Amino acid sequence: MATTTKMTLAKALNAGLRRAMEDDPKVLLMGEDIGRLGGVFRITDGLQKDFGEDRVIDTPLAESGILGTAVGLALAGYRPVVEIQFDGFVYPAYDQIVSQVAKMHYRSGGRAAMPVVVRIPFGGGIGAVEHHSESPEAQFAHTPGLKVVACSNPVDAYWMIQQAIASPDPVIFLEPKRLYHSAKADIDPEATPPPLWSSQVVRRGSDLTLLCYGPMVSTCLRAAEAAAGEGRSIEVVDLRTLSPLDLGPVTDSVRRTGRAVVAHEAHVNLGMGAEVAARITQECFYSLEAPVLRVGGFDTPYPPARMEEHFLPDLDRVLEAVDRVMEY
Repeated sequence: MATTTKMTLAKALNAGLRRAMEDDPKVLLMGEDIGRLGGVFRITDGLQKDFGEDRVIDTPLAESGILGTAVGLALAGYRPVVEIQFDGFVYPAYDQIVSQVAKMHYRSGGRAAMPVVVRIPFGGGIGAVEHHSESPEAQFAHTPGLKVVACSNPVDAYWMIQQAIASPDPVIFLEPKRLYHSAKADIDPEATPPPLWSSQVVRRGSDLTLLCYGPMVSTCLRAAEAAAGEGRSIEVVDLRTLSPLDLGPVTDSVRRTGRAVVAHEAHVNLGMGAEVAARITQECFYSLEAPVLRVGGFDTPYPPARMEEHFLPDLDRVLEAVDRVMEY
């Protein structure tokens, strides 16, 4: 009988990375301060001690150089897992990711694999300074050749990081930093996880479908619980995979409920919610009882820490959108 262990999301990622490195000696970790320090969020704590400096590599503060090195390692048969210390630091590496990592397999006619995982702590809610609370997921999901996923809980974190590392394609792996050290969950290392590229219904309901991912999943679950107190039954779907989108569970749900709200921390304008809303309208038009609404951050640069609680979509803003949709 398998033994389960309670872990935070951070500990689950650490355990998932450890298992991937044990299973495949070609898996390497690279990033700023990930070795001796164990990363600023301690995600890689203890891994350099156990696997050595050749497999857990402290890099210079040069994101473009880190990704360029990862491209060469992938072409040489390794599976580099790159940590970007904070979401806003990914932009110096954006050219490497979009111009090289995303295109190499296509450019080589399928001869060159690019099994690179780029781990990015994303989103706000930790009271950080500028460049430390970005939500850049739509920029990567818009790039052909990249896969983009976002975990929202310890169980998914444990399995999804292993599945991403095993993928032959480059994966942008988004981690909700404000959930790193929050709630714990039981991890069963012998369980069979769902496929990486799949959405999951995390709460059943019949009146409205609430779609979310990453840090907004916990917010939306709380919103559904609050709405239940008012007699409304809300179904919550964790998208999990942003590129490719798995819309099967989404459209099945919306056809039953007739209403949908999409929530994410990123700016509403041209965010992931726009694509999801468009696809729902295209596939479920005759089932909809109301327009698909989006909830997200404001269309401004991320504000100073003292103002972030006003910027981030919270329980009240999600419930307000629910009210508007239910009024139709």
